[in-house]
Amino acid sequence: MRQARKREILNFIDGLHQAHGEIKEAWERRDLASVQTMLAECQEFAVELGRAIEETEGEDCVTVSHVEEYCETLFRVFQEMDADCEANKIYKILKKQLLRVENSVKNDIRVRKEIVFFPYKASMWDSLESIYLAAREDADCDVYCVSFSTMHYEGNQYPENIEITDWQTYNVEERRPDIIFIHNPYDEWNNVTSVHPRYYAKNLKEYTDKLVYIPYFILREVEPENQEEVKEMEHFCAVPAVVYADSVIVQSEKIRQVYINVMSQTMGEDTRKVWEKKILGLGSPKTDKVQNTKKENLIIPEEWLRVIKKPDGSWKKVVFYNTGVSTLLAYDEKALHKIESVFRNFEKKQDKIALLWRPHPLMKATIQSMRPQLLAQYDRLLREYQEAGWGIYDDTADMDRAIAISDAYYGDASSVLQLYRKTGKPIMTQNVDVLGDGLLSYI
Repeated sequence: MRQARKREILNFIDGLHQAHGEIKEAWERRDLASVQTMLAECQEFAVELGRAIEETEGEDCVTVSHVEEYCETLFRVFQEMDADCEANKIYKILKKQLLRVENSVKNDIRVRKEIVFFPYKASMWDSLESIYLAAREDADCDVYCVSFSTMHYEGNQYPENIEITDWQTYNVEERRPDIIFIHNPYDEWNNVTSVHPRYYAKNLKEYTDKLVYIPYFILREVEPENQEEVKEMEHFCAVPAVVYADSVIVQSEKIRQVYINVMSQTMGEDTRKVWEKKILGLGSPKTDKVQNTKKENLIIPEEWLRVIKKPDGSWKKVVFYNTGVSTLLAYDEKALHKIESVFRNFEKKQDKIALLWRPHPLMKATIQSMRPQLLAQYDRLLREYQEAGWGIYDDTADMDRAIAISDAYYGDASSVLQLYRKTGKPIMTQNVDVLGDGLLSYI
């Protein structure tokens, strides 16, 4: 039984206790007509109570039998009542029987939690996955992963062991889950793409006992006392999800303190204790996913293997090439020239190196929304790269596979780079101003 439903039933029982007191008072006044009416009403309420418990716990639930005994007691009192009966004695009989029901509700009915995950995009699911899997192992939890993205169903892009519920079949307003997990921080602040306003943090908060926000990104570890570095983090910290969530789980204790400092400066120093209680540095599920993903356990597409394998069956070195939206927005056409230069340079070394290009999942949407003049050039780059066939284009939701099979990281300084650090493998950041092939001498 859900906790909210159990509270409703206990409140219902409290109402019956109060009714017993009114029955006692009416009996002492010898107002037997009122006593009969109230006893009949108590019995009707008890029947509904038994039905409500039976719906969730089944007719074999011991609590149902206690409710039935309570109903029989009410009926017997109703049948045998007369003016000479002692009111206090009748009150104690009813109270004793109802206490059995109440104690059985408290002790014999197990509380089940309903936990729902609302991932923003399948490609960012790894920021929630380890918590989802742990919750699903709890026998007292009903767990749901509700896919909606930008109201475009992505359920077929999640790992096979994740059970997906379509957003159209899960009514959060009616279900009122005990805990909701989200990883989308921006809500209406996102200029590129957004979830439906129904699923904004401020709205979800109204339908759950606990809203938990976990960032879909990993930040660079900085010193909380370094004001200049902390200021660079403000746009990650001061966001709607942090404001409205009941708990915020971040990657480390240092980043926790960064969030606390930013939010205290933004919302007022008198709010510091709020953020200290709300923000927890418990680690990121993204790190769990990276560390638990092993190359030997992965299913690698055949078209990838054709690029990766040498004629003798051995593997080339695989370079994870990551391009982010921040670099594109900062350098515009220059950023695309850099990508084209990287392609030319890696194509020359395709016999020894397999390039795995994984642009940010929102790259094209960002260009369409904020740099439409670059769309034709980007589409040409993408088309030519895919048609050439010497490299891998990864637009799947599984970033961890790309991290696991690659030997080194090359690309923009982004949250993906911070996550890649956890592998201990080589990392090289690209310089948009350099179009030569000097990088390849290091690989």
